[in-house]
Amino acid sequence: MNHPVIPIAVEGASRERKRQGPKGRRATAQALSEVRALLGDASRQRDLLIEHLHRIQDQYHHLSADHLAALAEEMKLPQAAVYEVATFYHHFDVVKEGQAAPAALTVRVCDGLSCEMAGAQDLLRRLPALLGREVRVIPAPCVGRCEQAPAVVVGQHPVAQATAEQVVQTVQAGHTQHQPDPYIDMQAYAAAGGYQLLQACVAGQRPFEDVLKTMEGSGLRGLGGAGFPAGRKWRLVRAEPGPRLMAVNIDEGEPGTFKDRHYLERDPHRFLEGMLIAAWAVGIERIYIYLRDEYHGCRALLAHEIAQLQAHPPVDTLPVIELRRGAGAYICGEESAMIESIEGKRGMPRLRPPYVAQVGLFGRPTLEHNFETLFWVRDILDKGGQWFASHGRHGRKGLRSFSVSGRVKNPGVKLAPAGITISELIEEHCGGMLDGHRFYAYLPGGASGGILPASMNDIPLDFDTLQPHGCFIGSAAVIVLSDHDTACAAARNMMKFFQHESCGQCTPCRVGTAKAAALMDQPHWDLPLLADLSQVMRDASICGLGQAAPNPMDCVIKYFPHELA
Repeated sequence: MNHPVIPIAVEGASRERKRQGPKGRRATAQALSEVRALLGDASRQRDLLIEHLHRIQDQYHHLSADHLAALAEEMKLPQAAVYEVATFYHHFDVVKEGQAAPAALTVRVCDGLSCEMAGAQDLLRRLPALLGREVRVIPAPCVGRCEQAPAVVVGQHPVAQATAEQVVQTVQAGHTQHQPDPYIDMQAYAAAGGYQLLQACVAGQRPFEDVLKTMEGSGLRGLGGAGFPAGRKWRLVRAEPGPRLMAVNIDEGEPGTFKDRHYLERDPHRFLEGMLIAAWAVGIERIYIYLRDEYHGCRALLAHEIAQLQAHPPVDTLPVIELRRGAGAYICGEESAMIESIEGKRGMPRLRPPYVAQVGLFGRPTLEHNFETLFWVRDILDKGGQWFASHGRHGRKGLRSFSVSGRVKNPGVKLAPAGITISELIEEHCGGMLDGHRFYAYLPGGASGGILPASMNDIPLDFDTLQPHGCFIGSAAVIVLSDHDTACAAARNMMKFFQHESCGQCTPCRVGTAKAAALMDQPHWDLPLLADLSQVMRDASICGLGQAAPNPMDCVIKYFPHELA
């Protein structure tokens, strides 16, 4: 079976031309010069791709094909890698060859549920004619200002309780940047005893085990929605081999949620000290703070205060702190999708296991926390775990920050005992319902937390209390509906949001949300088909977006059958 090898003779020289450069679009000299000027001395490392895309978008109000090619060449990345990231995020405007660039100024009108109830659709109809062709008016998913509904963002400047006239005046005045309101800066925070607790921990006056037992005794759970016990998470990540990293999630994109922004705008160093204590306890070398792009004022605030913290460190062993900017993708609120985004990639959730605590950022063990969880660390360690646990109603323990919006007189962030009921929350903290409105229904946990009728107003609002009813509290985003609203309309709004925000990675979520939205737009719902679709999405979706997206729809079918008759 040993056949002879017969060589193939080469006849003449090859006619194949050698490429003078890499495949794909060649960057122009002008585009290269512009990109290099924007990036300056900034590192060209791979995980800074989204940051660099923001620089180009901010400067030119879009991403041209020439600039994308230049950025790929400058960062030594394939053009496909740059293009797929740029087109994944909603806040990047990719302009292909031959396409017209969008208007230099964009006005985003939030069409989330709270804003829709407050008149967002009327603004979307009126503003294009009032502002003219030089301004682009587009609908936007929740911008994290539900208590200010209807919320409009002119460039990067938010307009609260917006009217068409106010928006026009803001545009004409050129108010397109958001400057933070007065807040407790580092000097004021330190003067009031800030960072003394951190110093005591680092100096050994507060041993790790004592700190951990206090955290565990408080019952503090992850306040981004997952509810994992904070103290246990510290212990688990600390047990992993170093180096260890930390990722802080401030990408609160859940419609109805704005608590993190509320606290950040007022007392940023309380959060920063809690973050640094957690980093000390777990042995963290580098911290990444992931902030949603819609919070422009918060970004300016944080950048300044982190710089002050690094210039005047309260302890000698301060970890490296990096502030990373989201780009308008709700899915990046999911911890593994957020980590992908921090790494400069599309924000697509990872399959698990392995878990983030074991294999997270850059393949290292990673402590992931929501902003508010860290915000409470100092108070808990100062006052004791029992102080936090002593609050609560109806058999529940702890405090919750409820983001309340909708048909109440006084919307906003309400710090209330865990386990409070919706009726108690409305009457004691929100001034009751709006005049002329009768309590009809509520969403206890934002878009994905389901919808309950007013008759179920005695359920304690806390972790684990709503699941038997097909709902959950999540980040405690409470949206209140009145007899002027319908649960069907609310569910349609939410499903269209999920359709818009699906990352597209898995078919059950990508196709399921679109199919559900189309079926829910019909005059008569096909209940057996919707039930089948719901089950498939729950069973087969990779992450919580697809798994929880059917909740509002299922709740309408279960609790509001009269609306479907």
